[in-house]
Amino acid sequence: MPKPSIDVDTQHSMRFLHRTRTLDIADANTAAAPDPYIPLHGSTHYAVEHYDLQLQVRLAGNQLQGRATLTAHALVPLTQVELDLTGLGMDKASVNGTRILKYSQPQGKLVLQLPVPLDAGAKFTMDIRYSGFPAPDDGEWGEVGWEELDDGVLVAGQPTGAPTWFPCNDRPDDKASYRFSVTTDADYTAVCNGSLVSHTRKSSRETWVYEQTAPMATYLATVQIGAYQLLALPATPSQTQLPITVAVPKKLQSKAATALSRQREMVDVFIQAFGPYPFDAYTVVVTEDALEIPLEAQSLSILGSNHMNRTWEAQRLIAHELSHQWFGNSLTLASWRDIWLHEGFACYAEWLWSEESGSMTVAERATQAHAKLTTDPVALTVGDPGPEMMFDDAVYKRGALALAAIRLRAGDANFFALLQRWVAENRHSSVSTAAFVALADEVCANVSGFSAADILTPWLFTKPLPPMPGH
Repeated sequence: MPKPSIDVDTQHSMRFLHRTRTLDIADANTAAAPDPYIPLHGSTHYAVEHYDLQLQVRLAGNQLQGRATLTAHALVPLTQVELDLTGLGMDKASVNGTRILKYSQPQGKLVLQLPVPLDAGAKFTMDIRYSGFPAPDDGEWGEVGWEELDDGVLVAGQPTGAPTWFPCNDRPDDKASYRFSVTTDADYTAVCNGSLVSHTRKSSRETWVYEQTAPMATYLATVQIGAYQLLALPATPSQTQLPITVAVPKKLQSKAATALSRQREMVDVFIQAFGPYPFDAYTVVVTEDALEIPLEAQSLSILGSNHMNRTWEAQRLIAHELSHQWFGNSLTLASWRDIWLHEGFACYAEWLWSEESGSMTVAERATQAHAKLTTDPVALTVGDPGPEMMFDDAVYKRGALALAAIRLRAGDANFFALLQRWVAENRHSSVSTAAFVALADEVCANVSGFSAADILTPWLFTKPLPPMPGH
């Protein structure tokens, strides 16, 4: 693929405020209302800057004792703070050092009555002790959140699983930094987002501390606990020296080595296409359990034992989850209606890896996907699929075909320059379809008659499937 040379201009960093002329879509970044896809989650009355989570986990009986310290600031005058918390009880709490005497826990919520009202703009700290027996939240997308495995713990956060294990402001556009301290049974490894900063053992307990300094949405926070060994994935001198760790049970190490043998090649292909890897390190967790689908989290991916092979189906999923570090984790949708900005881009990344790895070309993968959508049509608008359909395969495939249409009209040089600027100018922030359209029009201004809205609207905002791009 072409490797464009671009000079990122920081004056474009606020481009997400621009609107398009013809694409009928609200800019979710300016919204001051609950996300309509998850209306019972999140608050627009405050924003969290940092979460400090101290977790005591006892695997026998699946018991959790937690202490969450949230540093936040008020967006409006506050007399109470509403957090998301599901299936766990609050033991005690304070705000700015003053104990909370009045609180309530309606379903899925923790509401703290503030001892002293807060003005808009005021910074405040919440210190919350909580405990219970965490379990997945069984809702519209099946079971999401904290899940007890046969021998450990798995967290599947997307889209609303975070409140099953810590009190939070559970909306994707409220990104914060994190510190995790997880104390669990001896001989078990806890894996969280970010960099491992310490590991200590005392008697029959071990404590693992991680820091994620890059802003992160709540649904991307995770903890994985298992009988894992932490292995460094080797790199040749010509490959990126990004630290890559594989957390894997001993009996799966050989299979993992085979399945992940091209992981660094994938990283290099995506760096060339999208720009620098956006975090300090990358971790792949391999569970002893089989997983229906791999799981996405910021700076790490979670794969099942059933994904540890070299088939295309397994390799595309490994590539897909890696690409989410750019599209989904660094660049995170401001509203769930724009899920195609994660899944369509990650699906297109699969096709890029397919071509670069010597399998089918991008064009062949696109043709194959279009044929499947033709024979098995799904009536949805990919740019606003509705909560019940937002993880439908058509969102992935048709979103990727929308990018294929942009590439065909823009040309390779413009297309890859667009992807690199999109990533660079929105690093660690929230994005929208409107912002992508605006940037595409700017990058492709040298293409006569180019209109990203005209190209994308049939793919994203009409139900009938458009013809294959270029046909």
